[in-house]
Amino acid sequence: MYLCVMSKILAIDYGTKRVGIAVTDDLQIIASGLQTIHSSELISFLEKYLRENPVETIVVGMPKNLMNKAADSTKEVEKIVKHLQRKFSTLKIETIDERFTSSIASQAILQGGAKKKQRQNKGLVDEVSATIILQDYLQQKANGFR
Repeated sequence: MYLCVMSKILAIDYGTKRVGIAVTDDLQIIASGLQTIHSSELISFLEKYLRENPVETIVVGMPKNLMNKAADSTKEVEKIVKHLQRKFSTLKIETIDERFTSSIASQAILQGGAKKKQRQNKGLVDEVSATIILQDYLQQKANGFR
């Protein structure tokens, strides 16, 4: 019997205050929220996580407005993507449209029966948003768009 070990895919919902992070299983089938960290901790978190886990791709949600143009926060995300490409040059760094992920995440948390205090937890919204970004990426990959 052969054991095929694949690498994970990590997704980032980047914000200037908080970063939501999600990751796939080793077979790249299931996206799960990992955690939310302060944006200043992103690089050190990734360095540690990548030492301990096989990751082949980092997917970063790219903010756009309703007209598919750059949003106010796009420049900050573009900066972090360039930094990730330099810092982790052996990994594939990709971006994906993240429009509506925060509102979809908030709705999913509400429908999941979360109590009011949980629904107001912006860190949870960021983590769920990262999970949605990763699910969208996996769907596009499965459909041959990546």
